[in-house]
Amino acid sequence: MEEMLQRISVSQLNDMQLNAIETIGQNDETILLSPTGSGKTLAFLLPLIDGLKEDCGQVQAVILSPARELALQIESVMRSLASGHRVMCSYGGHPFDVEQRSLMQNPPEVLVATPGRLVEHIEEHSLSLDNAQWLVLDEFDKSLEMGFTEEMKFIVESMPALRKKVLTSATEAVTIPDFVNLIQPVRLNFLSEKGIVGLSLMKVVSPDKDKLDTLLRLLCTIGDGQSIIFCNYRESVDRVADYLRGCKVTCETFHGGMEQPDRERALCMFRNGTIRILISTDLAARGLDIPEVGNIIHYHLPSTDEAFTHRNGRTARMNASGKAYVILSADEKIPDYLKAKMPEMRLNPNAPLPPPSVWQTLYIGKGKRDKISKGDVVGFLCQKGGLKKEELGIVEVKERYALAAVKAKRMQPLLKAICNEKIKGLKTIFEVARV
Repeated sequence: MEEMLQRISVSQLNDMQLNAIETIGQNDETILLSPTGSGKTLAFLLPLIDGLKEDCGQVQAVILSPARELALQIESVMRSLASGHRVMCSYGGHPFDVEQRSLMQNPPEVLVATPGRLVEHIEEHSLSLDNAQWLVLDEFDKSLEMGFTEEMKFIVESMPALRKKVLTSATEAVTIPDFVNLIQPVRLNFLSEKGIVGLSLMKVVSPDKDKLDTLLRLLCTIGDGQSIIFCNYRESVDRVADYLRGCKVTCETFHGGMEQPDRERALCMFRNGTIRILISTDLAARGLDIPEVGNIIHYHLPSTDEAFTHRNGRTARMNASGKAYVILSADEKIPDYLKAKMPEMRLNPNAPLPPPSVWQTLYIGKGKRDKISKGDVVGFLCQKGGLKKEELGIVEVKERYALAAVKAKRMQPLLKAICNEKIKGLKTIFEVARV
């Protein structure tokens, strides 16, 4: 285990992870309740890896995720651990025939999937789950909320050898469905009764029912902090983004109506600092790997306290602090969960627009399927592009392409230096990623 942790630069596990690893290893049924950002993925992956057989040649573990991004994130962590066990991610929006060939020719020992896509593969006989003994339902309550009950039930019934069950959630108030067939589960609850520690909650009063101008002034007052703006509808996300872009504020959108590559790109550019403002539906409220978000802005309020808590959970993660702002118009009905008094945020009418990011993102037209690794990208950009360590930020390698954060002042000289070069012997496209 120590060697795997070293590969992902984790020097010490937190209390939740240590307790979960021991509990999952010793028990067949575990319910793990812990806040977003607390490290639940490692908490279930490490004991799962320890329980896998060597050279089995069949699917031994199934990890179900409610969202594509979360599934891809789990797969990425598993690959980074370099355990020697093959992992594959299966999700809607990815070519079905490509997945099917891979599953039939070289079945992974660990299959990470969204419920709907896995049902398709089972029905098409792409794989057998007859020998799969592990089932992890990650963020299981979200899967239920999104209407995957029948799909999850079908998958459980397709696993006759199922022995180990792990259910994770960042929510306590949820009913475990009967089809999971839990008999004596061990329940680990690391959710704080005091709410999110380190969170500062403030209200911002909009003089108009249309809150766009107030939102802009709030962003100007906040400055260059990384912010997520939550809206209740996809159309609202796009409308807010159009307004901010018209005001020369750089931002990106994230919602279920976007194509998967566009969603992946938006998250990557937000993670690496190229984009400082992300406008989203509740799709980004939980599960995704978006570290160090300083500000949460509720352009619209969600209908439930639970959804409000999940949104705020994107900031003040672990030992960090963060701020959440609620924009309220004068005649807006305030939900019961916000009855407590909140201090009012005074906006600076003379604050300048948020400054542009010091980072840009380089698009490289080769990825994992071309045997390109993160190390290949870093070595290429430093050796052929002449970048110094501090001029290169986060590098992410996807299936068909790679994205690398580069200091904005170095982007044009870099493009000039590498325009005719090959990465790992391959000719490809190098360009500034679209915003």
